[in-house]
Amino acid sequence: MTDEVNTPAHYTQGGIECIDAIEAQLTKQEFIGFLRGQIAKYNWRMGLKGSVLVDAQKCQWYNNKLISLLVKENHE
Repeated sequence: MTDEVNTPAHYTQGGIECIDAIEAQLTKQEFIGFLRGQIAKYNWRMGLKGSVLVDAQKCQWYNNKLISLLVKENHE
């Protein structure tokens, strides 16, 4: 069984996670904006496409990624 939230199979093609490829292409501020957009998207559509729980977990995943990035940035 695959983990739809943390490691969805459709985002791990070619040996690299899609989120890592996106981060590598963007500046830090652009990536922060991307993460904020994903958080807004999953909050907005919660319960309208698939599972409410999965949407909430995905929102939390992106929020955790954002927090980790900001903590790392704060310690540099």
